[in-house]
Parts: sequence; structure tokens; C-alpha cells
Amino acid sequence: MPRFAANLSMLYPEHAFPDRFAAAAADGFTAVEYLFPYDYEPGELRARLEDNGLRQVLFNAPPGDWAAGERGIAGVPGREDEFKEAFTAALSYADALSCPRVHVMSGVGAPEDRPRRLDTYRNNLAWAAAQAGDLEVLVEPLNHRDMPGYLLTRQAEAHALVSEIGAANLGVQLDLYHLQVSEGDVTTTLRRDLPTGRVRHLQVAGVPDRHEPDRGELDLRRVLAVVDELGYDGWIGCEYHPAGETSAGLRWIAECGGVQ
Repeated sequence: MPRFAANLSMLYPEHAFPDRFAAAAADGFTAVEYLFPYDYEPGELRARLEDNGLRQVLFNAPPGDWAAGERGIAGVPGREDEFKEAFTAALSYADALSCPRVHVMSGVGAPEDRPRRLDTYRNNLAWAAAQAGDLEVLVEPLNHRDMPGYLLTRQAEAHALVSEIGAANLGVQLDLYHLQVSEGDVTTTLRRDLPTGRVRHLQVAGVPDRHEPDRGELDLRRVLAVVDELGYDGWIGCEYHPAGETSAGLRWIAECGGVQ
């Protein structure tokens, strides 16, 4: 049965970020994810988790200057030292929050620079995986409509990269929203990729508007039934923008037979 984690960067926008932990717990969530923890002290976030009976299941490594449009630096040539410093900070937060996985974003750039960017990303991921111990380091293909110029856009690219590096703690973060926008053929891809064991985290949102997952062109019930059939027992992050008030929009979880 699917297990859902609340993405606090997107859900509960009616609350200030520190108050979203309590709001998620009140709706029955037992796990959370979000983009970045770095604006808050680890002790404050840990207290929010513990006070509300929540576990942290995912966050991203520092992405560079997000406000300026940077979307990761791990695949940006010439910034290797900066990436290592940033990933070391992510490891510190992961340890403080008992978080088992961190997503490392590649960054955006020109298509003609792709070979060099990919080499940089590969080398940085191999280094990060070697530093991470039992922590899982994840890569995620993102669609070019929402994130033009992102290095990874297709599932096969991510799986090839992870396989080439060959680190046991390196895996793929599969967002069904990005998959549908970029490639479609969702259930076929799930049947191909989930059995590999390389997919360590799933995320869902409605397509094309990124609202509740039961809104839009995906047959969510069927997709989640396939996920269940394939024996995936990890977390599924609810990474979407609520169309209205967050709690009222969560009916889809019970209707799809999931738990929080």
C-alpha cells in the first residue's frame, strides 16, 4: 500500500513553513520532504519533526543561487569545490535530521555543453556517493517545460548514469509528473525501472497543472496499483501545488487506497 510524504515546500502554503510540520501531522502524515532546509538551524527542524511525530525522508543538496535561477551546481564545470562544500553541508543536515536520502541537482546549461556538464555531474556524484556512507544520493530527471536546460530529462539517462557510476548508495528519484510531461508511457516505465532497485523515491502531482495527483490526465488509481503490484515499499512524495486549501484536497489519498 502506497505511503505518502508531505512535501512542505509546496503543501500548506496557507501556513508559514515552520508551522507546516504540525499541519501535516494533523492531516495524518508521518513523513515529510521539502526542497531545502538551509534557512533553518538543524536543531529547530529536528524539534519540529519530533514534536509532531514526523520523519524526514528527503531534501535537496544546496542548489547554488536559487533566486538567481540556478538549479544545482553538481553538473556545472568549474564549480567542483563549491559543490563539495555544499554537499558536505547537506551531509551535516542529513545526519542531524536522520534523513536517509539527499537529491543532488545537476544544474542548467546550454545543450552544446552537455558532454562536459555530464562528465562533471558524473564525477561529482561518484565523489558524493563515496562520502555519504549509508545515505542515499539521488538524481532526478526534470522536464524541460518547467526547467529549461536541465541536464537530465529522461529516465533512461538517469539510470544509465547511476549504473555507470555503480555506487550502491546512488539511486534515481522518479517523479511521475516529470515523467508524464517528458515521456509519457508511465506504467510501462514503472514496470521497466522499479524492478531494477535503482528507484529509491517516488513523487506525484497532477498533469499538466501540478495540482492534486487525481486531477489531470494521469489515471492515478491505475498508476498506484502498478506501483503496489511491483512491490515498491518506499515513500511517495506529494510534490504538488494545492488547487485550494491543502487539507481539503487530500481526499485523493484515501480514495486511492494509500496511507500517510
